[in-house]
Amino acid sequence: MREYSPDLTPQWKRAKAAPEVPAEPDLVVEVAGTDFCGAVVACEAGTVTLEDRFGKRRVFPLQPRGFLLEGTVVTLVRPARGPAAPLRTASGSIAVPGARARVARAGRIYVEGRHDAELVERVWGDDLRIEGVVVEYLEGVDHLPAIVAEFAPGPDARLGVLVDHLVPGSKESRIAAAVASDDVLVLGHPYVDVWQAVKPSALGIPAWPEVPRGQDWKTGVCGALGWPENTGAAWQHILSRVTSYKDLEPALLGAVEHLIDHVTA
Repeated sequence: MREYSPDLTPQWKRAKAAPEVPAEPDLVVEVAGTDFCGAVVACEAGTVTLEDRFGKRRVFPLQPRGFLLEGTVVTLVRPARGPAAPLRTASGSIAVPGARARVARAGRIYVEGRHDAELVERVWGDDLRIEGVVVEYLEGVDHLPAIVAEFAPGPDARLGVLVDHLVPGSKESRIAAAVASDDVLVLGHPYVDVWQAVKPSALGIPAWPEVPRGQDWKTGVCGALGWPENTGAAWQHILSRVTSYKDLEPALLGAVEHLIDHVTA
């Protein structure tokens, strides 16, 4: 008979049990001990399949304390089978399984730059494809009057525009007022850059740092947070932390929803 050998490891040295989290589809986690971060796409007996932002998929065992969720060590478990709840898109809308993208409308939504477009696509992409709304970017609000003139908006071809740092008395507000009409709606948010529209809690930071005037804002943010001064890599990190509308500030949410309603009315 095998002798019983008691565990003499002091209680304070023993690993604490990690909370168990169901590996639901689209849950974004990091694999402990690696730099792989991805969303759950499948969970079978004993394994979970994750897909990173580049579309690369890898299979990992469901080991205890094997993953990090928003920086906290967790144990992923296979979800319990129960009544299927309505699936929702990242924007919170009820998903339409199997729906095909609608032929693009004449109307458009313009945003200031690539980061704005990627954030809108991440949260509202499914909705925009069903509605047939195309998102393009301005590459600077100074180009807006020329774009509106060339677009020639009308009741059947409405234009919606999302502008960064749209506050009273700013250059952006003057340009917006000059082009606004029944068929052109210009809305914005109060942030210096769309990075700030992502809630600090989604990134695990207490707040966005203050950057002195005259200093490049994005570079200043990277320095204050101790990130490498590679703003492209920093943005990809920020974007990877956005999994739904809950990770965005209300000022941006309201503006984008209003623009979609305007273009699709």
